Amino acid sequence: MEVFTLAVVSLAIAVFLFFTKRQNRIHLSFACLCLAIFFYKGGGFFSVHFQSGFWRMVEMFGLLAISPLIISFGRLLLNDQSFLSLRQTMVAAFISLILLVSLFTPLANWPYWGMLIYVYPASVVALCYGALILFIRSKPAGIERTRMLYLSIAFGMAALISACDVIKLFGYDFSPLYNIFTAVLMYMIFLIVNHPQLMDLHEVMARALITGVLTLCATLVIYVFIRLFGGPSSSSLTYILLASFLIVISIEPLKQVLKNIFSWIYPESKEAFNFLYAFDQKLEREKSMLLEEMAPVLAHEIRNPLGSIKGAAQYLRSEVMTDEDKRLIDVIIEEVNRLNRVVNQFLSYAKPYSLNLKLQDVNAVIAKAISIVKANDLTEKIVIEEELRPELPLVNVDAEQLIQVILNIAVNALEAMPEGGKLTFRTRRIDSDQGEAIAISIRDTGKGIKKDELRNVFKPFFTTRERGVGLGLSICQRIIKSHGGHIRVKSIPGQGSIFYIRLQRAALS
Repeated sequence: MEVFTLAVVSLAIAVFLFFTKRQNRIHLSFACLCLAIFFYKGGGFFSVHFQSGFWRMVEMFGLLAISPLIISFGRLLLNDQSFLSLRQTMVAAFISLILLVSLFTPLANWPYWGMLIYVYPASVVALCYGALILFIRSKPAGIERTRMLYLSIAFGMAALISACDVIKLFGYDFSPLYNIFTAVLMYMIFLIVNHPQLMDLHEVMARALITGVLTLCATLVIYVFIRLFGGPSSSSLTYILLASFLIVISIEPLKQVLKNIFSWIYPESKEAFNFLYAFDQKLEREKSMLLEEMAPVLAHEIRNPLGSIKGAAQYLRSEVMTDEDKRLIDVIIEEVNRLNRVVNQFLSYAKPYSLNLKLQDVNAVIAKAISIVKANDLTEKIVIEEELRPELPLVNVDAEQLIQVILNIAVNALEAMPEGGKLTFRTRRIDSDQGEAIAISIRDTGKGIKKDELRNVFKPFFTTRERGVGLGLSICQRIIKSHGGHIRVKSIPGQGSIFYIRLQRAALS
């Protein structure tokens, strides 16, 4: 059962990588390697249960295919900056082919042939691991070195555990659970390869922890159900745990395959794979449409009397009046202007956005916004830092509206630092299951936002300022959502706030 689990996990990872939208050579190479492990472990599992020479051949084919595939994967992963080469891949493929052919010759009866066919792949794995270690030692401290260091730890543990197959030949048989450990480690390697933005170890572990929690929850539900209705012949907890792990691992690949199939058969059914919560989003869209229809009428009915009040107040002020009367008239005019600004912001929030989307360099757009921020009088005591990563993919955005978002957040940050502080703008690239994206962060060292207020910052008309309208961040959220992006905020009272914006890269035509 443990061997079967590793085989299915390998197949699930391979299928997911083959059908993912953002394929590259590293993904395809790792997918082929996982497929070889599937043939190796799957063939071994079925050869034991069916005593068939065919499955034995499948097992040997998978085992011997691992050597050239792992060299190819290592060469791509290290960007051809190691001693691994295409020539070594071809030599390994030739040796594997010779060993495979030898299965049909008398050489297969040689007493040490079985040891040779296992020691050879183990030696190639050790060679690739050495190339990875040398690559890490040659790299200066940085993100790339950290990511490879985590990968070396995972590969090293996987290689050490896989060595049990070789040790078993000398009469030492370890628990078959090492196949489960190898499956978990392969999943961790998949996370590191498929999510290069997970630079911190705790982020990788968090992803693995989520998978573990889902597995335990599924195990508990199935176990309780079987105990209640399965009778005395209920399956063991170990088998239920393994089955739950397979289900959790296989859901995303299966969903990706079905999505591609249904997209081809029913191209109009784009929302077929959305969660049921999408119906709530549809209801919210209908509410927004109703608000868009009501807002202009409401604004017109408010602006007309406001205009009359302001005109009358200005006329009265021009007459001979005492200073106290003029002060009162000025209060009326000031409040009318404030109400007019509220109406304008309400219209900006409610109106449907007409996007002027163009391929943009996000760094250039943010640099323009920063230049506007620096012209603000509030920046006198503020240190502004820019950490804009180069070579970011282009995105389809309305530059003017994105600048509006940046300015709204930046002005709020400046007002939160009346005694001075630091305002930091950052950009970076994100690689995820949904494809490449751009991350923008705006961080301040101001007074921060209280925990009970944080959940309401994007709600319309919510404000903590005495004369604030409470629509600025709501407008920012609508603009980002209209671009198909996301915006969120984290804050620690007394230490500052940080806003995160995520925008998908432009689709390649």
